[in-house]
Amino acid sequence: MSRIGKAPIPVPGGVTVTLSGLDVKVKGPKGELSRTLPDGVTIAQDGSNLVVSPASDNRRSRERHGLCRTLVANMVEGVSKGYTRKLEIVGVGYRAAVQGKKLVVSAGYSHQVEMVPPDGVTFAVDGNTTVLVTGADKELVGNEAAKVRAIRPPEPYKGKGIKYEGERILRKAGKTGKK
Repeated sequence: MSRIGKAPIPVPGGVTVTLSGLDVKVKGPKGELSRTLPDGVTIAQDGSNLVVSPASDNRRSRERHGLCRTLVANMVEGVSKGYTRKLEIVGVGYRAAVQGKKLVVSAGYSHQVEMVPPDGVTFAVDGNTTVLVTGADKELVGNEAAKVRAIRPPEPYKGKGIKYEGERILRKAGKTGKK
């Protein structure tokens, strides 16, 4: 049995959880999330905790046990605290700005790249070179941050591009001249 799946999920104050079969709805100060869990698990509310358990002892139920517990825990944390991904822009002339809700990135192309966030995700910029992607849904925030990074991934020679905060870029030595 999954060690992660055995742990109960504490529900903080201000967060309400609605269960109807495998449909889970979580509502909190940062927003509202809902998800349908796959077959093979059961979820129950025990006081101020949520408990996810496998429906049977077959392999499929045991495989999904820890996954479903983590998905529900991420939903609870997202609506109570929210998630943030921080990206750093490195390079001369590379910068970002927010116009309305859109993120506008200048990353060395002949044009500026504009990104419109989906519902539940917001972009913010600190000092032209730091982009913050925030929202309640961990998966959505991570996907949008990956899309921003994909505009100009960091290159290995000078490290120019858009990278996650704390990401290490493996650097390569450039050409050495003919001797």
